[in-house]
Amino acid sequence: MKTGCAILVACALVMGTSLGSHGNVQTIAPCRPGFSQSFYTVLVPRGVLQGLNIHKDTLLSSGHVKFETCQQIEEVSFESSDPKFSVRPDGSLYAEQDVTNLTEPIQFMLTARDSADRYIWETTVKLALAGHLLSPPINQFAGDGVYGGSSHNHYQNPRLITFPRQHQRGSSNGLRRQKRDWVIPPINVPENSRGPFPQVLVRIRSDQDKEIEIRYSITGAGADQPPSDVYIIDPVTGKMSVTKPLDREERASYHLRAHAVDINGNQMEPPIDLYIYVIDMNDNRPEFKNQVYNGSVAEGSKPGTSVMQVTAFDADDSTTANGLVHYRILSQTPHIPIPNMFTINGATGEISTIATGIDREKVSQYTIIVQATDMEGSLNFGLSNTATALISIADINDNPPELDSKTFLGEVPENAVGVVVANLTVRDKDQPHTPNWNAVYRITGGDSMGHFAIRTDEITNDGKVIVVKPVDYERNDAFTLMVVVSNQAHLASGIPSSPSSSAAVSIKVLDVNEAPVFPSNPKIIRFEEGVPADTTLATFAALDPDRFIQQTIRYSKLSDPANWLKINRTNGRITTTAVLDRESPYMKKNVYEATFLAVDNGSPPATGTGTLQIYLIDVNDNVPVLVPQEALVCERSRHGYPVNITASDLDSEPNAGPYVFELPSYPSSARRNWTISRLNGNYAQLKLRIPYLEAGMYRVPILVSDSGNPPLSNTSVLKVKVCPCDENGDCTVIGAVTVAELGTGAIITILICIIILLSMVLFFVVWVKRREKERQTKPLLIDPEDDVRDNILKYDEEGGGEEDQDYDLSQLQQPESLDHIMSKPAGVRRVDERPVILESQYPVRPTVPHPGDIGEFIIDGLRAADNDPTAPPYDSLLVFDYEGSGSTAGSVSSLDSSSSGEQDYDYLNDWGPRFKKLADLYGGGGED
Repeated sequence: MKTGCAILVACALVMGTSLGSHGNVQTIAPCRPGFSQSFYTVLVPRGVLQGLNIHKDTLLSSGHVKFETCQQIEEVSFESSDPKFSVRPDGSLYAEQDVTNLTEPIQFMLTARDSADRYIWETTVKLALAGHLLSPPINQFAGDGVYGGSSHNHYQNPRLITFPRQHQRGSSNGLRRQKRDWVIPPINVPENSRGPFPQVLVRIRSDQDKEIEIRYSITGAGADQPPSDVYIIDPVTGKMSVTKPLDREERASYHLRAHAVDINGNQMEPPIDLYIYVIDMNDNRPEFKNQVYNGSVAEGSKPGTSVMQVTAFDADDSTTANGLVHYRILSQTPHIPIPNMFTINGATGEISTIATGIDREKVSQYTIIVQATDMEGSLNFGLSNTATALISIADINDNPPELDSKTFLGEVPENAVGVVVANLTVRDKDQPHTPNWNAVYRITGGDSMGHFAIRTDEITNDGKVIVVKPVDYERNDAFTLMVVVSNQAHLASGIPSSPSSSAAVSIKVLDVNEAPVFPSNPKIIRFEEGVPADTTLATFAALDPDRFIQQTIRYSKLSDPANWLKINRTNGRITTTAVLDRESPYMKKNVYEATFLAVDNGSPPATGTGTLQIYLIDVNDNVPVLVPQEALVCERSRHGYPVNITASDLDSEPNAGPYVFELPSYPSSARRNWTISRLNGNYAQLKLRIPYLEAGMYRVPILVSDSGNPPLSNTSVLKVKVCPCDENGDCTVIGAVTVAELGTGAIITILICIIILLSMVLFFVVWVKRREKERQTKPLLIDPEDDVRDNILKYDEEGGGEEDQDYDLSQLQQPESLDHIMSKPAGVRRVDERPVILESQYPVRPTVPHPGDIGEFIIDGLRAADNDPTAPPYDSLLVFDYEGSGSTAGSVSSLDSSSSGEQDYDYLNDWGPRFKKLADLYGGGGED
């Protein structure tokens, strides 16, 4: 059996890698040998043609086909699937034979091989006449050349592909290798074919079919892999067909493998690779990325200024005219100042200006309709689409602000602050609310003291002249301001106008009645304390700022916390009404403060306020007081500690300390029992002079003198408690009680507590006795309060019948006393009361009952209760209120008691004395 050798093809278009002669994938290096493109389009210039023909050895393209060796391939040879054309090592394309009628594009496969025949590379070359915009027909390879035709020709004469033969070539070492004879060119199939389907593409044949019955099959994507059944093959004849129209935009190529086996499934030929390329048709319109594009250009831009770029994409093959998009402008709105203010780059879609005169104040936005056409812009054969470009004109400051008038008028009352004096109106043609439009106002003259300022209204752009510092009519009754207005942004270059505008603002000051003013406020005066009443301290007069009007000022007092002062109503003279005391609580840091009012007689009257501060100088008018006033001392001088004493003085230095502490000569016991030693200017120590002093409370007089001039003295009594002390000098508890002295309040409190305690004890004893007595008077087994036997239980009353809406509930309630019942008016009433008779005698329980007597005791008590007519319920006639007539419930009188004559009521006699009345009525009533 003869064995064929499969052809190994490395397709850069499909695989993007190179394969070795043994099918191994080579490692991808940073530089990969191979063609620069998987598809070349070569446009043949008309200058090389003789009419529409190409002669032999004509150079069609110089260096158009590029092959990268990456310094790894020493020598590369090129082989064309179309013998009419060839490619030289430098990439130049030549015509090897005469070619007639180049009106239709020609396409062929180009294969590259290295010198050792280890690698092969493939690409596709398409020839077309330059400037020829006709949609190219679809050409397919037939044999070694190019052929075209209808689908009918495919069925009649399909292209024949034979499994290649294998050649054995030896070497010096005896090894054998395989070498391919030729390369199978790709199969080109046009997209969107109309059929009929299936449409035969090629015929696969093995030269062993004459000897053995061969079965053919194909595998790969499009055959037995998704998308499946696009291609089929007749297993007997080897005719491979396409079953439906192809779409290059969905899949541009297919890689199938053809197999030849015998009827037993044994491989008869090595598989061959079939590359099927889908030829592009112009079936897709260019699509803009956006339907609306937004751009902007500054007004006054020069011609050639770039504005924006629009982009359209065509899904067709971009290497052919089908996918080459050309742009043009269809319309411009508005046509101001000319209809063609913009141009567009046909290849890139960049829009730029072409004329001058762009002015935002005239046209703020242009609307451009842009058309994108494929087939390099051919309107006859290309497909088109449109988009809208909105070009906004960006504002520049080419219009300075202009004030509406050269003179503005205003007026302002004196002493007013924050009021608007005048409104400056301005015009600006630039875009509102931008730095090119926003106005900036400046005062250049007429306001040396800074009384006025101009603020810009953010909405209207007008200038508001505002008073920031009060003006005085008596000093200046009018102002003339020089005002300049400009924009925030600088005026654009090349504008002949002035960048600013100026005007004059005349302001009249209005006179108003001003309040009187105290020249010195607050006014400070100094006096020694102790100033007597009716002493004149000062004259606190105010001045009237209205110099051109004669007005009278009257004074009054606003604040005088201690009520020490009064003011003369006409001249403002201040006199005292009481002695000024520095030690008063109304003084703050030796200063007394009072406020006064000055009111003129203007229309309306104006009032001014003045503050008077009186600084009082201290004099020695307060005696020192001993501190503390009580002390504790041990009865023996060797125990305990001396008492530290000092003094307090309301006066300040130098009328306070240092102090002098002395024991007076009277009584004599003071100096006999005690002694004082000086510690410093403010402190001294008091201690026992004698070794022992009996425990008790002692009053020790001490004379204290301050340092005033003259000094003041005061005799203070120090209460000293003398008590026994322990070794540590602390007073013992017994000693403290001994020397303690209780006041009248403490004694009264103690007595009240004792009385309350005795009353509580007495109340508790009485309560216990009463409780015990109640228990002894009731010999029942249980507490009477817990005994519910034979008691009347009173529940809520439900009222009368349906028609008895006016009734007295008191008639149905248990009476509390007979007096209450008897006091009621005559009429029907309820009488449910205890009979007034002697109570029955109940058996008395023994003090120490025997357990066997308990049952007998209970029976005796029950018998006594049954025979006791005073025990509830009482056998008395009860009369209830009438419930009315016409009740829906009917009347109980309708019941005929005599109808049940056979019933025996004698058993009521056995129920005891309580049912005696009922037994007499029903049991023996018949006999009566």
